[in-house]
Parts: sequence; structure tokens; C-alpha cells
Amino acid sequence: MAAIRHDWTRDEVQALLDLPLNDLLFQAQTVHRAHFTPNQVQISRLLSIKTGACPEDCKYCPQSARYHTGLETEQLIEVEKVLTEAKAAKAAGASRFCMGAAWRNPRERDMPYVLKMVREVKAMGMETCMTLGMLSAEQAEALAEAGLDYYNHNLDTSPEFYGEIISTRSYDDRLNTLENVRGAGMKVCSGGILGMGEAPEDRAELLRQLATLPKHPESVPINMLVKVPGTPMADQDDLDPITFVKAIAVARILMPASHVRLSAGREKMSDELQAMCFFAGANSIFYGCKLLTTANPRENDDMRLFARLGIEPEAGAPAHLENLKPVQPRTDDALFYNAAP
Repeated sequence: MAAIRHDWTRDEVQALLDLPLNDLLFQAQTVHRAHFTPNQVQISRLLSIKTGACPEDCKYCPQSARYHTGLETEQLIEVEKVLTEAKAAKAAGASRFCMGAAWRNPRERDMPYVLKMVREVKAMGMETCMTLGMLSAEQAEALAEAGLDYYNHNLDTSPEFYGEIISTRSYDDRLNTLENVRGAGMKVCSGGILGMGEAPEDRAELLRQLATLPKHPESVPINMLVKVPGTPMADQDDLDPITFVKAIAVARILMPASHVRLSAGREKMSDELQAMCFFAGANSIFYGCKLLTTANPRENDDMRLFARLGIEPEAGAPAHLENLKPVQPRTDDALFYNAAP
């Protein structure tokens, strides 16, 4: 079994990224099989509990109040609506329910409602996850006491490139929130976004930053930039898909026991690209047609792809998904999901 290391150097990470693809995938798959059941993928559902009007200036984000993306803003939604969505997610096969709010940080007046959401979803027997922006130590402790399992707070990119993407909070702010989450005893979900115009060394350093945390994030979402009209990233050049696959593989090697989540951007990925990502060590996805405000593959598309690849939802999914039977594969072989009829 691969050793869990926290002392990776940038040169070591870059050397992995520079490996021939076949060699890198072989190494990543070997590590993956030493720590996980190879043909199982963990399924999560993500719900926006407060949408838009965020004061931050993240250049990729349609929820920033600084950009005109046509997004309708919504206040914090009612607890009962969250519970209805959680029940539907569980019935559809999700074992983890993630709730996201477009805040710089949660306000104290909102905390009682947020804590109630956590307690009620937890009572359904699902893992709970939230992303609410920066957290104080006291807020982290309150969430942990309510039963929150995971807290998501991405590093986004390398410290060197970070200032090109965000100016309203610092890299240290993000690291401090992760420290508060760990200090409260919760698990960490933290990753980044690729394809924002970063250099290869920035991708290496992002992965190194995650892999040298005192404890690796239990979930590592690797996002492909979703280019939203109205944001400064709308016209960014596409990232080479093989570069993305390599980043997934290196994340698996650096953080052997973490779930590596194939996250935002899947809606534009071909079945073949997703299959390569699973082979590279991705073993978690968000399930459902929407990720906060951006599109995601439909549930039936995911189940069809799982059946074609012989992948099963990770233990904890309902029996009707754990006993998934093969279905007729698509015959159009369209490159992109949104090109399919």
C-alpha cells in the first residue's frame, strides 16, 4: 500500500506531471487499487441554499455581485425545501448531501438555520457537507457540534497565481478556514480549478499545497473551469483534456486515501474523457443536473456511463443503484453531452 506522505516537493510533483501518460496512469491506478475498491464511485448531491450576490470577486464565479451573468439571486432557502431536496437526493442514490451558500462568510443571524439544515439532513442517514465561505473557529465548532461531516473550502490554484483570480480574500484566509475546520474535528473537502490560464507549475503547486497539508483532505474536488458569459473567464482558452487527466492521476498518487472528485466541467466532457479520469483515480462525482448554478450531466447519463464502464455507486447507495443493470449504450457517440439530441 502506498505510503501517505506530507513532504512532497514541487520538483517531485512536476516530475509526476511530466511522466508519459501510460506510465502515470499505471502508477495512479496501482495506488488507487491499494486504497479503494477500483470500480466504485462515491456519489454526492449539491444544492445551492443561497444563490448569487456574493461580495467576492472570484473571476470564474457567476455568483459574484461584480459580474453581470443573468443569474437570479436568491436568499437563504427554507429548511423544509432543503430537506425535500435531500430526500430526493437520497432516493436517487446520493450518499452525501452538500449545501452551498454564496457568502464571504456566514452571518450569525443565518447560523441557526444552517445548523438546523445540518441536523435534519444528518438525521436522514446521509453524510453532510457545506460550503459557506470563510469560517471562524467558533462557527466551525458550532457546525461540527450540529453533526456536519465535511466542509468544502477550495484553494482554487497556486499561491503564486491566486492574486490573478481573487483579490477579496487571501490564500492565508483559505488556509486559516481549513485549519479551523480541522480544529473542530470535521473532515475537509478542498481542491481547485484547472483551466483558468495558470501555468503548468501552478497546477503542480496547487496539488503540492493540498498534499502537504498536515492531514490530506478527505475529498479533493478537481474542477475544470466552466466558462460563464459575463465573468472575466468567459473567453479563457480550453485546457488540454490530457493535462486534466494527468492532474487527476497526480492527485491520486499524492493523496492515496482521499476521494478524488471529478467535479465541475463534467457536463462538457465526453464519456471517454470521464472514463480516463476514473481510470486515473477519480472516484467521486456530483450527481444531478446542476452544480450550484452550472450544468451537470443528467442522472440517466451518469447511470448509463456507469453501466458501460462497469462502475457501481460506493456502498451506502440505495439497493436499486447498487444492483444497477446494464442499459443500452448511446449510439450517437457525441463528443459533448450538450451536443447530444
